[in-house]
Amino acid sequence: MNWRRAARLLGVYHLYEKVLEREVKGGPVPSHIAFILDGNRRWARRRNLPPWLGHKAGADLVERVLDWCYELGVTTVTLYVLSTENIARRPRDELEKLLEIIEEKVEWLLETGKLEKRGVRFKALGRIELLPPSLVGKLRTLEERTSRFSGRYLNLAIAYGGRDEILDAVRSIAEEVAEGRLNPAGIDDAVFKKFLYTGDLPHPDPDLVIRTSGELRISNFLLWQIAYSELFFIDVYWPEFRRIDLLRAIRSYQKRKRRFGG
Repeated sequence: MNWRRAARLLGVYHLYEKVLEREVKGGPVPSHIAFILDGNRRWARRRNLPPWLGHKAGADLVERVLDWCYELGVTTVTLYVLSTENIARRPRDELEKLLEIIEEKVEWLLETGKLEKRGVRFKALGRIELLPPSLVGKLRTLEERTSRFSGRYLNLAIAYGGRDEILDAVRSIAEEVAEGRLNPAGIDDAVFKKFLYTGDLPHPDPDLVIRTSGELRISNFLLWQIAYSELFFIDVYWPEFRRIDLLRAIRSYQKRKRRFGG
């Protein structure tokens, strides 16, 4: 392909993105988007790179995706970065490198004050105690520093499992009942939601869930919260995810009629 043809194709691409952006901004933008960040390792393998470089490329993309979301009016973003199954089953050296990358990114957020400048409240969702103590400390510090904000939210699902979350909620409710602080007859949907990891968040349920890499499953992610979420699966590895892909997902969301079981 010569450079003139490449330039024409690039021009068409940018024109399409602009048209798509106008369409999206003319409709309802989901207030909460959750991402299943899938395909980092396969992206690396296709390039004959070690898996950790795929995780690094995926982590580097996150800041841009957050910018795109907040610019479009999305107020809550949830990122699924590490499951409890990953912790149990991934090769130890790969897991250690992935945790190191995550810790570096969290440390960068602390040093730059990026979330504070944006007015974003941060929360880590999951069995955080399974993580290295140094990472746990940084996650908690970032939560504390951003706890005063209420306009935008960033949730990091890490050491997370949807079934684990529900089991932990049931255990906490059982303890409340056993100690006489909660009447079993009063346990309804609203009460149960308060015991989930997202219980203190104002918008816990995603409007839209985006999964990259082409896999057509939710992989134990926010099982309670996504009961009525719209799902969008895209055949693009996470490190290759583009702004135009986000716009396509939102436009697809806008064309659907949400019934919430009705």
